[in-house]
Amino acid sequence: MAYRIDEWLVRGEIDNTEEGKTTGWLWLLGRSEPITLDLIGDCWRDLAGSRLKFRNPDPRPGGSVELAVRQTGLVGDMTASRKVRVPCCPSDEFAARCAAGDDVPLVWRNTLYLEWFSEANGRVVIETADFEMELTGPQWDMDADAENAQKLANMQAMRDFLNGMIGRREPSPDREAPRDDEFEWEERLKESDRLTDAYQEVMEKYMDDPDAEQKEAFVMGWDGLLDAMAAESEGKEVEMPEWKQEACEASEEAAKSEAWKDEDELFKAHPLQEGAQELAMRSFDLVREDSREPSDASEMTGALMKVAAKLAAALNGTYEREAGYVLAILKRCLSWLNDALAACGRLIDSESDNDKARALEALRDEVFSLRQEMTDLRKELKGS
Repeated sequence: MAYRIDEWLVRGEIDNTEEGKTTGWLWLLGRSEPITLDLIGDCWRDLAGSRLKFRNPDPRPGGSVELAVRQTGLVGDMTASRKVRVPCCPSDEFAARCAAGDDVPLVWRNTLYLEWFSEANGRVVIETADFEMELTGPQWDMDADAENAQKLANMQAMRDFLNGMIGRREPSPDREAPRDDEFEWEERLKESDRLTDAYQEVMEKYMDDPDAEQKEAFVMGWDGLLDAMAAESEGKEVEMPEWKQEACEASEEAAKSEAWKDEDELFKAHPLQEGAQELAMRSFDLVREDSREPSDASEMTGALMKVAAKLAAALNGTYEREAGYVLAILKRCLSWLNDALAACGRLIDSESDNDKARALEALRDEVFSLRQEMTDLRKELKGS
């Protein structure tokens, strides 16, 4: 994931007066010396050839990012003219509206967006519409073609970064997919998590871009999707890949063979999943009006909700799952239950209301019971 440092940035400077090179320095709250930038590449046209000074009028403590003092690598998108939608209400009102599920009024504004790919820290981003800025006149001019070339280079840098972040494994055509190998499934699930994190980062970056679909496909490495989009734009018929056609045919056959089964039976909830779902809802009811720092409450309810959701995919219904997949999901759920138990313990220790403390203790006992049932199921599956 990207390091986002704008909240605890005090002031800084970006210098692109030398073509092909971008330098600068950043003062972070709590750091005794500035971070220096020495990057290859240029800013967008609005900053190219210029020196930009900026200041955060309201820096906030709490940043735990340990950025290297010297940042070397490649520039990403660097501009002060990126248009994004931002809330047009105070931060406390914004938080209250989000919590209540109400619409938040948004306006389009130019935003300072500074991105680079650090050899030491990966992707680093400063994105804000609140900084005070001062821009000097350009020492050299960038034309439209040069800007487009730089933007393409930035997208390639983003693609390379995400490829390393996802860590895709090369497929092995000589080996059949294992049905009972828990560790193989765990590796697949980890890759899926990394892919999800990468795509979330891509969506945040390009969500307001008119060419978002094409750019997302490129930086994610989905070249087949790019080819299909190009063919569609040219009015050509998009041929379904052979693997996808076979998968669709197999899915249709499976649907026919299952047609006789009762739909309620097909999606019947497993007792473990029902128990996890009930605990998640009780957890939410217990802490939703909590006036204290919400981190422990959020951690507990979030962990229990993840368990309920993952167990639904792994256990609900009557169709057969691969044992390795179920074992890997149960292993992850046990880890989340441990997180929930730790957060619940902290909530109990800090609770002054005796009735609520007892309710939290009862919830903790049932989470312990659920964890034992899941452990027993893992032992059963391993022995089968």
